[in-house]
Formats: sequence, structure tokens, C-alpha cells
Amino acid sequence: MNRLDSLYLGEILRRARENNAYTQEEVADQIGVGRDAIIRIEKGTRKVSVEELHHFVKLYHLDIDDILFGEDDTDTSNIKGIILAGGSGTRLYPITKAESKQLICVYDKPMIYYPLSVLMQAKIQNILIITTPEDQASFKRLLGDGSSFGVHLTYAVQPKPEGLAQALIIGEEFLGDSACAMVLGDNIFYGSGLARELKRAISNVNNNIATIYGYQVKDPERFGIMELDEQNNVLSVEEKPEHPKSDYAITGLYFYPSGVSQKAKMVKPSNRGELEITALNDLYLQENKLKACLLGEGYSWFDTGTFDSLLDASNMIRTIQNNRDSVICCPEKIAYDYGWIDEDELAKSAEMQNKNSYGKYLFKIMGR
Repeated sequence: MNRLDSLYLGEILRRARENNAYTQEEVADQIGVGRDAIIRIEKGTRKVSVEELHHFVKLYHLDIDDILFGEDDTDTSNIKGIILAGGSGTRLYPITKAESKQLICVYDKPMIYYPLSVLMQAKIQNILIITTPEDQASFKRLLGDGSSFGVHLTYAVQPKPEGLAQALIIGEEFLGDSACAMVLGDNIFYGSGLARELKRAISNVNNNIATIYGYQVKDPERFGIMELDEQNNVLSVEEKPEHPKSDYAITGLYFYPSGVSQKAKMVKPSNRGELEITALNDLYLQENKLKACLLGEGYSWFDTGTFDSLLDASNMIRTIQNNRDSVICCPEKIAYDYGWIDEDELAKSAEMQNKNSYGKYLFKIMGR
């Protein structure tokens, strides 16, 4: 167990502030101390009172167990990631007639950076990207083998968009005996407690339990929906029901235990000829091996498959980043924080992008 001394606590609070994209001045105002006090707390040269610690926990949405007992040592060595970046993107025509939806910019970075950052926050480094045949070369040109992000990327093709569960069959050889986290390439997740929720899902799959994420929406009939009891246990899952049993949409992030590819092969095509992910989730539910995580206040989720949601996501990201002079969902920063890339590797990425705010932020991370 780590000691709860000032140096250890200061490092936790510094990382939490950066993950929440707060400046030291903003935190000082919230806590009710001077900026110099925040600097000394983060350096470990000033002790934190119980009242101040309470404010930090609330402000950063920290788990007190993480502070007392150190970072979670959840094993991610047997978990691989899949990003499904196929599909025709017809809702975004005419833009996507010439370019993959997942390569379109959402404010200052390609859309695929956002789901990639989710898997990286879960400390998953072995990732398969599934694309259309015609778009794969563009993804490889953008992301390469993933080494600039400290991850290992491989690629596969989805010839036709025949359902989300199909991705798990396409990825069967890649997954082998590993558990899987799959995220849709057009989904954006943001929230200060997201890393903690990812840890819980990893703990679940290590215990042979699948996890789906729910988000409250105003138009549940447009989504796959989860029905919950008072303890948030999953009672049922339905795909775009005419009369939804709840307003919690099932988002495009799923964690499945080892063997998911074989289970996906059990899914029969729906009336629209697709292997529905809801049907796969229902198989786990029938075996009492499905849990739900609800993303409540403090979280944002976007399915950026329409012009309105694309604009909404861009505006949110722009507001957060401009207000806090930071970049959120930044793969290079995540890799650097986890020690997957060193300063020289980060500097190479910064130099390539030194004419825009994204590159300047990478230099800022290094204190340059």
C-alpha cells in the first residue's frame, strides 16, 4: 500500500487536476486558497486539511479508495480493444461520400481520436481498427501502427455494414482468448470520472461479466434501451423500441469477457438483416452476466452521426478547451502520462503540429 504522505497525495491531486483540465487558479478559487497553496500542495511541500481534501474529492470526482490505497491494479493484460469505424455514414452525406465519418474533425482532432482515447484511458494498448475497404488506407496514413501513441494498432475490414455484433466476429482471430472492449468510432465520451468507470468494467470482464453503459436521453426510441430496477440491475434490453421502458440509451461502449466472438456467432440477423449488438447483450443478460454503468451528471456522450450532434460535440469541446487552455481526449497526453511514450517521442508529435493550438498544447505538457 502506498503511504498517504504529502508528496504522494500531491501527485494524485496534480494528475486529477490535469485530467479535469482545471488550471491551478481555478482550483484555488474553488478550494478557497491561494494559487501558491495549490502549487505547494501538488509539490508535496504543504499538507492538506481534512476539509480541503473533502473539497478536492468533490471537485475532481475522486474515489476516496484510490487516494487511500493507491491506484487500482486491475489487470488489463488480457483485454484487447476494438474500434468499429466502418459504415457508410449516409446521415452525413454529402460529406461522407468522399471521406470516412470517423476521419471528420470534431473541433480540433479527427473523430476517431475520441474513441481511441477511451480505450487508452482503460490502459488498453492492443487495438484493432475495423474500417471499410476503401477507407483503410486513410486510417493507416493518420494513425500508422500506433507507436506515436504508445499503442499497437492492427487493421481489419468490414466489407458491408451488417451490424455491430459483426465486428466481434471479424475480430475473432485478433481477440483470441482475450476479453474485449469495443467502442464505436463515432461515439464521444467525456467525464472526469470516466477512468474509474472503465476500471469497474475491466474488473467485471475479469470476472466473466459484460458491461454496457447507459446515458439518459430525451428520445429513447432512437436507441437501444436498457430497462433497470431500483438497484440499477439490467432487466431487459431492446433495440429502438416503439414504447421504451426507460430513457437510458445503451451507448457505443461495451466490455465483453473472453469468448465473445463465439457468442456473437449465436446472434441471428434481425428484420433489417443485421447482427444487432442488443441481441448479443441479451445473451449475456439471460446468463445473468450483464451489468450496467450509468453515466450521470458530469458526463457527456455524443453519437456524432448527425450534423446537429457533430456540431454540439464540437461546441462542447471548444468551450471546455478554450476555457481551460487545454486539450481533452488527447491520445499523446494519455500515452505520456502512462509512460507509454517518452518526452522525445512527445516532442516529435508536437513538432509536426507546431503551427496550431494542438501542437502548442503538447509542448505545454513538456513545460516548453
